[in-house]
Amino acid sequence: MITLLSRLFMKKNKDIHDAEVRRSYGVLCSFVGIFFNILLFGGKFLAGTLSGSIAITADAFNNLSDAGSSVITLLGFKIASQKPDPDHPFGHGRVEYISGLLVSMLILFMAYELLKSSIDKILQPQTLECSAIIVIILIASILVKLYMTYYNRTIGKKINSAAMLATATDSLSDCVATTVVLIATLISHLTNIQIDGYCGLLVALFICFAGINAAKETINPLLGQAPDPEFVQAITNIVMANEGVIGIHDLIVHNYGPGRVLISLHAEVPADGDILSLHDMIDMIEHELKNTLHCSAVIHMDPVCVDDAETAELKSFMQKLIMDIDERLTLHDFRIVKGPTHTNLIFDVVVPYKFSYTDAQLTQMIQSTLSATHPNHFVVIDVDRSFT
Repeated sequence: MITLLSRLFMKKNKDIHDAEVRRSYGVLCSFVGIFFNILLFGGKFLAGTLSGSIAITADAFNNLSDAGSSVITLLGFKIASQKPDPDHPFGHGRVEYISGLLVSMLILFMAYELLKSSIDKILQPQTLECSAIIVIILIASILVKLYMTYYNRTIGKKINSAAMLATATDSLSDCVATTVVLIATLISHLTNIQIDGYCGLLVALFICFAGINAAKETINPLLGQAPDPEFVQAITNIVMANEGVIGIHDLIVHNYGPGRVLISLHAEVPADGDILSLHDMIDMIEHELKNTLHCSAVIHMDPVCVDDAETAELKSFMQKLIMDIDERLTLHDFRIVKGPTHTNLIFDVVVPYKFSYTDAQLTQMIQSTLSATHPNHFVVIDVDRSFT
């Protein structure tokens, strides 16, 4: 259905990185979600009224809140697609994350309401009515929610939308909730054992768990989570494919919302290379990153000595020295500055998070180990943390 509607109402350009295409997918899926959820609310409210089931009635209002979630997602895509302005030069893409967070908050609110209703039902159980129309409505609801889970998750992954993935999680939780409600209704009808309240309690806990997971998926990018390792590797492959690049470091990925990614990195180049040729190469790499990975790139050139035997030997020695301290340590920007009485070894050391030593302790350990074999050599170290 979504595929058919997208062919009818969306432009032929199906580049998912195009802002208009992403917005169109989001708007289309939101309208479909509003339609289905209002339809399900009407059917379940009727079934809940006929059966006297608090779980079915609560599930109906859960679908009504889902319609509200779809409205939030719709508004999120509308706002996120707005062009950059003087106050928001990087666009409004993070609004998608905010809308996804609001959806997860609605999921948690409905879990709380269902939890209260279920406890009341456990304390004051009531006999449930069951009929063919009630069972048909619940089964139809399960099938519709399965379909909504499928298309929201498929499109959400396709356009990299945290808001739609949160909506997919919501739909899946509804599917499980309605399945439990159906089981409770059938058991009550066949055995006269009233487990409606207990089933509602289980559903509330499941919905709460789903809401917490959905919130994590939207909060993490808002807080600035580490980039996808596959994306980092793709950047590395493109940059290192150029013969003039010796190595890269200090890669930072700035995420301003889906389709709005900026990256910066340092590329090591031969110190004796032609500056104009190297600059042209860096420009070409930036263009390739933009065309291939759809991100804006800023690359800083770091000149390094490649033909000096002493520099190469000392760099190799220092790399082994720091890896003897911790094999996760790496160094870059290595250079030597000689003086009449001593030689300075200047470089950056990249340490992992939750490292057992402070920066000062690490520097002292490196200096002490170096002094044992090179008494006239001293280290000048900048301690870095990886942003990837």
